[in-house]
Amino acid sequence: MFVYFPQWQGSGVGKSMKIGAETVRDYLNISNIETIALSEKALVKNQNINGHKALIEQLSDYKSLLEKSQPTTLKTIGGDCGLEIIPVSYLASKYENIGIIWFDAHADINLPEESPSHNFHGMPLRTLLGEGDDELRALLFSEIKASQIHYIGLRSIDKAEERRINEGHIYAPLNSNTKDLIDILNAKSITHLYIHFDVDCLDPESYKNAYFNVNNGITTQEAQDFILELKANFTIVGSSILESVATNEEDLKPIKPIINLLFDI
Repeated sequence: MFVYFPQWQGSGVGKSMKIGAETVRDYLNISNIETIALSEKALVKNQNINGHKALIEQLSDYKSLLEKSQPTTLKTIGGDCGLEIIPVSYLASKYENIGIIWFDAHADINLPEESPSHNFHGMPLRTLLGEGDDELRALLFSEIKASQIHYIGLRSIDKAEERRINEGHIYAPLNSNTKDLIDILNAKSITHLYIHFDVDCLDPESYKNAYFNVNNGITTQEAQDFILELKANFTIVGSSILESVATNEEDLKPIKPIINLLFDI
């Protein structure tokens, strides 16, 4: 199933992500795509989370769609990283031996009370671990374990996130390589993968149209090499492309090969 979900409220003020998601959707031009409507609720902070009620409303709609359709695979065009609690938890409930590959400059593993910004796009992995806000955790199809999380491109980490990563012995090397990652996944008997791809994992010199640009990221070629090797060695049951703010197809040119790999185009 292909899903278009231009959620931006998880970033607090990042409306440019909505336009970025539209640009990716228009480039892919998929005819059979489901759309999740955005909430019109005011972005009020509740439970230490900005836009809490709006997020609950639209994430509930995504959950309802999956409950009704029961797809075996999911490919999501977004939007901010907070939307991942629905597809990741859904696929984790379907596939016992699933690993989560988190291409991202940021750890996205804060608790609401620890988050400096109180924006939910910095909290989805903590929620998926069964920690944090009760109402958002109630939306999960299932929880995941720390051992299922594997970061690529991580380099901007809050202190509280660093503690949680260390406590959980989460795979988060400074410099990833495909062989090391594949060996670790095989050692864990992981057979299926979800690939989360926040474009800010890329170095700005490779792709400048990320919502948050962070220096010293991976190159577009390195990202392609990772994805190709993962596809060759595991069954990819879900993927996403998130937090791009490109406003036209020409701006997408550096990442078109990545998008094509993630969406099997």
